[in-house]
Amino acid sequence: MANIKELKKKIKSTKSTSKITQAMKLVSAAKLAKAQNNILNSRPYARELEDTIKTVSALVQNYDHEFLNEKKDNNKAVLLVISSDKGLCGSYNSQLAKKVRKFLEETNLDVKLIFIGKKVRDLLAADLNKGKTYSFVKNEPTFMEMEQVGVELSELFKTGEVGHVFVAFNHFLSAIAFDPTVKQLLPLTLDTAEKETLKEKFPFDFKYDPSATEILNTLIPQTYISTLYTALLDAVAAEHGSRMSAMDSASSNCKKAIRTLSIKMNKLRQAAITTELSEVVSGAESLNG
Repeated sequence: MANIKELKKKIKSTKSTSKITQAMKLVSAAKLAKAQNNILNSRPYARELEDTIKTVSALVQNYDHEFLNEKKDNNKAVLLVISSDKGLCGSYNSQLAKKVRKFLEETNLDVKLIFIGKKVRDLLAADLNKGKTYSFVKNEPTFMEMEQVGVELSELFKTGEVGHVFVAFNHFLSAIAFDPTVKQLLPLTLDTAEKETLKEKFPFDFKYDPSATEILNTLIPQTYISTLYTALLDAVAAEHGSRMSAMDSASSNCKKAIRTLSIKMNKLRQAAITTELSEVVSGAESLNG
């Protein structure tokens, strides 16, 4: 059984841990505010850009772009996994790793994995087909750096080295919730049902200036890069939210542990005082005969 000295030491250590987790929670909360603002500002643009591409490409006749071409005879694919470099963020990485494993089990494609962040890479089994891990000057890559990553992946698709490009990331829902997601980046396909729906919604011809071909040739690569960068912003916001939540839970657990240890220490102290009083009383009575 622990003595009072040991309990004091544990309480002091737990208080120090609590100060660290509280500080990490505040840092993550500040980073989350910025990241949340970035993703909420980026999503409408990315969504509107994607909707515009779908609408115009469905209505324009005889248009073709290399990013739209399905390569059904190519069974190879590349999956970019966006995770964190650091831990202490709850189930952020383990849930994404689980989603990636499930995707690999269910797909018939020969998938090669590449990574931004090392945590999911370390969690996945060693026998998976793993490729490079991107590293950047700062922990969170800039738009230009992600654009370069996107160009490298699109070159694999354009040259026929792979027939599909996917991205795996945690989709930000709120400060305490995220959704592990695997999304196809290339080809930018639009199924027949969606095309027919859009043709019914817009049963007329648009006038384009410049031409529809020029517009699509410009916007399709932008849509691809925008979708990739939005996935990164989602992942960053989800990471900070998950870490803030994890540190909040850790701080609460520290407080509970301190309270439990304090009660235990006070009981031991009370028992020691009672024993001493009993000894004093017994000694006094023996002296009085």
